[in-house]
Amino acid sequence: MHADFRIVSSRLLALFGAISSVQAFYIPGWSIKSYVDNETIPLEVNKVYSDNSQLQYAYYDLPFICPPTGQKHGGYASGRSVSLNLGEVLRGDRIMTSDYDLFMGQDTECQYLCNRQVDRRGIKRAQELVENGYVAEWIVDNLPGATSFVTVDKTHKYYAAGFKMGYKDYSSVTGKPQYFINNHLTLVLRWRKAPGRAGENGGKVIVGFEVYTKSIEAGHRDSTGCPQDVHSDTDGMELYIAPNNTHLASQYPHSSYLPADDDVDDGSTVTIPYSYAVYFREDDRVEWSKRWDLYFNNQEESTSIHWLAIVNSLVISGLLTAVVVMILAKTVTGDGRRSVKDGSLEEGKIKPKAKKPRTGNRSPREKSNGLLDQKTDPDLDHDTSSDEEFVEDITGWKLLHGDVFRAPSYAGFLAPLIGSGTQLVFMTTGLLILSTLGILNPSFRGGFVSVGMGLFVFAGVFSGYFSGRIYKTFNGKDWRRNTLMTALLFPGLLFSTIFILNLFVWAQASSTALPFGTLVGLIALWLLIQLPLVYCGSWFGYHRSNSYEHPTKTNSIARQVPEKPWYTRSIYNILFAGLIPFAVIFIELLFVFQSIWQDKSGYYYVFGFLSVVSLVCIVTVVEVTIVATYIQLCAENYHWWWQSVFIGSGSAVWIFMYCVWFYWTKLHIQGFISGMLFFSYSLLACAVYGLLTGTVGFLTAYAFVRRIYGAIKAD
Repeated sequence: MHADFRIVSSRLLALFGAISSVQAFYIPGWSIKSYVDNETIPLEVNKVYSDNSQLQYAYYDLPFICPPTGQKHGGYASGRSVSLNLGEVLRGDRIMTSDYDLFMGQDTECQYLCNRQVDRRGIKRAQELVENGYVAEWIVDNLPGATSFVTVDKTHKYYAAGFKMGYKDYSSVTGKPQYFINNHLTLVLRWRKAPGRAGENGGKVIVGFEVYTKSIEAGHRDSTGCPQDVHSDTDGMELYIAPNNTHLASQYPHSSYLPADDDVDDGSTVTIPYSYAVYFREDDRVEWSKRWDLYFNNQEESTSIHWLAIVNSLVISGLLTAVVVMILAKTVTGDGRRSVKDGSLEEGKIKPKAKKPRTGNRSPREKSNGLLDQKTDPDLDHDTSSDEEFVEDITGWKLLHGDVFRAPSYAGFLAPLIGSGTQLVFMTTGLLILSTLGILNPSFRGGFVSVGMGLFVFAGVFSGYFSGRIYKTFNGKDWRRNTLMTALLFPGLLFSTIFILNLFVWAQASSTALPFGTLVGLIALWLLIQLPLVYCGSWFGYHRSNSYEHPTKTNSIARQVPEKPWYTRSIYNILFAGLIPFAVIFIELLFVFQSIWQDKSGYYYVFGFLSVVSLVCIVTVVEVTIVATYIQLCAENYHWWWQSVFIGSGSAVWIFMYCVWFYWTKLHIQGFISGMLFFSYSLLACAVYGLLTGTVGFLTAYAFVRRIYGAIKAD
């Protein structure tokens, strides 16, 4: 037996290892691009973002950056917007062609770009971005420009997407802060021979895009605009315009208060020169299919932590599984069937039954047919009107057979929620499967959100079906009203919240704000595609499918629920039951949060680990719901419908508290708008997660209750 256990364990570990190793899988020939010598390589600029803010800005919208000239580079005029998918738009991407010239295999020591005249407001804007640590994202061959780092032991190199726009220093004389702009960039493109026939014809593929920054003062440049000596230490290009006190005094002659210089447009400007260099370096150590690994190489050192999360999840789930097996063994094969054999339940009614005689010596007064003389036997109670004549084991949850399937309060609200929850379950399952298989990978920019939106819209069929069938089970009559609630309630709340938050982002002129055309497109997806799908599914679920059958009949008069013990009250149930699934996923949550809130240009890449932990989390929600529902029924409380939803979604409360902890301890977000966006989107995400797990809890409790009461009636 021990040998079999070792074999099974080794196979499970091998399976988990295989799942976690598919993160670098790419669809061959789908997105690979090769270049020949002297062929133009487009460089696209995207946006700037920061770990200290939730606001992102389009690169060409910045007032201190060289604007596009409109000249053609590689067949495309600079400043042309690149078509984006829905996911890219939602994540704040604004990709445009640039004026940078890159030719495969041709090194450029220095290339002048432009001189940018910047006024006081532009300088102030640049200082704010440098102060908040903003980095810029450029793209070459679908790879983001990266800052290169080396591990402490100098054995591994890894990338951090983006490059700093400037840096902050302090004056050695005054001690005041000084801000410098990185106005000379060195671009290093690493390449290797293309695979297959393209490589035989001289094709090369790009496997790395590194950006090295430097700030060089305007006075250290020659007549061409290039630095006189790139490699020497020179003064940086400071973002500073000397105050014009004469101009201020003339504008405010009778005032003792003079406004700050950057609040007054006095015509003063500073010229910022921009230049760049390009180098191509061959690198045979990196395969094209694994070129994204460098962006995650530093994170792969945490693999042991991911395995710890899986072991933690399996231990907790294993303990719960043992408890659930005991409950099922007790209810289905024990208490339930004993009640059936005793004839205590029949068609939802309790039948009186005389008690068996006590053990001991039989009375000599025994008839020839072997029956005791009930009139003279002193060992037999014959008071048939006593309560003791009812079967002794009809207690606890079995007493609720006539009320346990009574339609819940606000049933017309519960059915649409469960329908929307099944929609989320389908979408999440599809995303995890596609990501684990490698179909959704970093090279598919914005693909995770785009595919998720498509799956959500398509899953409207399942949403309508389950909502309509559950509504029919609750004896609902107005199925069209239920259909509209299913199609409009949850998606409407989701869209309204995002729209209101979008107004605040619009006011900040951030690229994170959704364009008007995108909002119209989302409304069209919602009302013109999802609504008809929900209608079709609801019609089929209500008219073409039978309602769910219940094993016992419902009494005409509701049973009074006794006073609840403290541990069965809703708030304690939700918190205690939600803590267990949270304990399963909290280790992995740290990596997910870092990917979303800190590494805004990156992606959560270990979907193999996340899929395993998510699966164990769902199993844990199922088991916790079974245990909590059984305890509630044993307390003779038949109001389990809504309670099962709250039990299943209980971990969402703990996740939101984890968000608060993450905000105060891990993030350095500054500003009211950024803080509001963080907590609003965190609350929205927790609500979506809670609806998903709450639906799983409801379906689990429904199946469990039908099973145990069906076992009573089975024989």
